[in-house]
Amino acid sequence: MPPPGSAATNVTTVGNQAGNNPELMAAVIPQNAGQLPSTNALPSPSFLQSFFNDNPYFQAGFGLMSLGVGLTVLRKGLLVGTHALRRRMLVTLEINNKDKAYEWFLTWMSNQGSLTQRSRLAPWTRSHELSVETTVEQRKNGSSSALFKLVAGPGTHYVRYKGAWMQVKRERETRAMQLMSGTPWETVTLTALSRDRKLFPELLSEARDQAMRGQEGKLVIHTAWGIEWRPFGQPRVKRPLSSVVLAPGVAENIEKDVKSFMDRRQWYADRGIPYRRGYLLHGPPGSGKTSFIQALAGSLSYDICLLNLSERGLADDKLFHLMSNAPERSFILIEDIDAAFNKRVQTTEDGYQSSVTFSGFLNALDGVASGEERIIFMTTNHVEKLDPALIRPGRVDLSELIDDATPEQARILFDRFYGGKDTPDRSITDEDAVKLSVALGQIVEDEMRKGRRISMAALQGCFIRNDAQSAIARCRDLFVHRSVS
Repeated sequence: MPPPGSAATNVTTVGNQAGNNPELMAAVIPQNAGQLPSTNALPSPSFLQSFFNDNPYFQAGFGLMSLGVGLTVLRKGLLVGTHALRRRMLVTLEINNKDKAYEWFLTWMSNQGSLTQRSRLAPWTRSHELSVETTVEQRKNGSSSALFKLVAGPGTHYVRYKGAWMQVKRERETRAMQLMSGTPWETVTLTALSRDRKLFPELLSEARDQAMRGQEGKLVIHTAWGIEWRPFGQPRVKRPLSSVVLAPGVAENIEKDVKSFMDRRQWYADRGIPYRRGYLLHGPPGSGKTSFIQALAGSLSYDICLLNLSERGLADDKLFHLMSNAPERSFILIEDIDAAFNKRVQTTEDGYQSSVTFSGFLNALDGVASGEERIIFMTTNHVEKLDPALIRPGRVDLSELIDDATPEQARILFDRFYGGKDTPDRSITDEDAVKLSVALGQIVEDEMRKGRRISMAALQGCFIRNDAQSAIARCRDLFVHRSVS
């Protein structure tokens, strides 16, 4: 027990007395004792309700939050709905700049502007973002003029084709470049209603036909650009096959063999033989090897892919790709093959070693990785320098000598320049032309007896700028008098 007189004893005594006296009890316990804070007490519901209802900041924040959530849901719904509607009602077609149809379509687009101005029935085109393509045209008098063609530039354009509206969007990727060519990636995206889907093939076919009509009667030369073939310059006028005068039977033999190969595709397939053909034209310089190949390609409506094996950066893998992916209806032409591979390890004067190996080239001709459906022409001035492995059957299927001029070739070439009604020299008669032709043949024959040959290129050089009489005199000065001196 606590000692008498202590605080605990006093409290106990007061408590006992208060228990017997209600008034004293009220005096001891404060009136607000029930309102004293307690660590275990929680706010009443009325307090929270008054806090949320009477706080303007909370009400404003809650309203903004609700508005943001609502707008987000609405935006998401609109995006999903728009995407679903677009997928259901619209159709898109993408064309990248590595596809042939890319240039065809841009050319078609550029032509629609001029057609729209001339005809109300032409497709309607509206373009505000334009690019320019400049070409130089040579006139008959020797002067030249620049032609500017406006094409659809990067941006959005609209075209109406056969009553259907289409959106044309051309995009250029400036950050990503094509690895081999170094040019930026470009795409053209066409968007139309789903019901107009069938118009896409019709439009592309029309663009292709339009591009082909622009090349009718012309020869396209392709060169290697990285790992792809690109047209080199403007299409050239086709050279008539009759303009190249070769020895009797040579041109006819090569042309017959090429046509026979082109007509026997199924024959090769039935027998499991790779469908490819190789030709080697050899002879002295200026005899007409390359000119004949160019004329032959023109007569068969073929293009020419010019391949330079000594080009820096060209390796075996790129060579495989180029020879296996040549454009359709084209000859692959490799000129002066003796200079490219006169020995198995080729090194230039500055010590640069060609990246194309001899074995790699042989494998590209007829190895496992070699392509099919191709025609290869090779030319050389020195066939004796070629490795036997290069000219064996299977790699070279037909070899023809294109030699210097014979008396008969000289007479035929003279008649092509000065015979007939369209001769530029009106001062000579037909009888004079025959006499001069015989005289020229005699000059060539005399030189052949002396062991000296005259190239067809040298004869043609005498005929281009001179009349008939001056041409014969020029030939005597060049070949007879010079040999005597």
